Amino acid sequence: MVDNAPDVASVLVVDDEAAIRYSVSKTLQRVGYTVREAANGDEALEIARAQHFDVVLTDIRMPPGLDGVDLVRVLKEVDPDMVVILMTAYPSLNTAVEALRLGAHDYLIKPSSSQDIRASVARGVERARNLKRRRRLLDAIRSSVQELATSDEEMLDALDDDALGGHEPEIYTSAEPSGMTSNIMHLGPLTIYPGRYQISVDDRPIDLTPTEFDLLLYLAAHRGRVVSCHELVREVRGYAVEENEAREVIRPHVSNLRRKLKSAGQDADLIVNVRGIGYRLSEVADA
Repeated sequence: MVDNAPDVASVLVVDDEAAIRYSVSKTLQRVGYTVREAANGDEALEIARAQHFDVVLTDIRMPPGLDGVDLVRVLKEVDPDMVVILMTAYPSLNTAVEALRLGAHDYLIKPSSSQDIRASVARGVERARNLKRRRRLLDAIRSSVQELATSDEEMLDALDDDALGGHEPEIYTSAEPSGMTSNIMHLGPLTIYPGRYQISVDDRPIDLTPTEFDLLLYLAAHRGRVVSCHELVREVRGYAVEENEAREVIRPHVSNLRRKLKSAGQDADLIVNVRGIGYRLSEVADA
């Protein structure tokens, strides 16, 4: 799959009416998006398999072949982080519910104003990038856990048998890194459920906002160093501000996260404020 320039959002516009494709494409190109067009669902699927898109904006009724609702389902199999927005001139509650159930991000009624289209796509681009950012955080944590597990195994292998009283050490092995079952991960006293924006302390669940969840994961992926507020805003929220403004942005999220941890009985201050620099995870997270 071919990647576009990282700072330019890419949109695929799918509609069987050429005039609508042209109008929507021009509306999005004027504000800086890279846009490609497809005349039907089958053509859109072929393009999407060859090139990455942040957002797909598609009509629902496009005979023959795949309609918009079917396209949502198939595109989610191609790229789970791809955001799909549906357009239709024939709205129905059943169609809207089915589309949203399959993972559509938004539902526009035709004819839509240029302002509504741009606003919906802008929200879709932000969601797509947040999904990719979250996936990178999870990959970084998995890599870190794998390195720790490998290091522990090498250390045990190096131990002299005599020092163990002649007994072989019992080592638990599984198909996944230690501390992780499927998508569930452990971070010190916390159990993390990536797909649910949820963590738990001693089996007590804590629901987090997406920002609180991403903040915790980013600090976990970079534990061992202090992360500046500027970096946290850039990587977790997706935009850049000066450090003094970044502190004001991040502080309430950290405060809310600490409050939720405390209410669940987590006494140790997992998130440490290094005054004038930023935040890091405490040593408890490495336990």
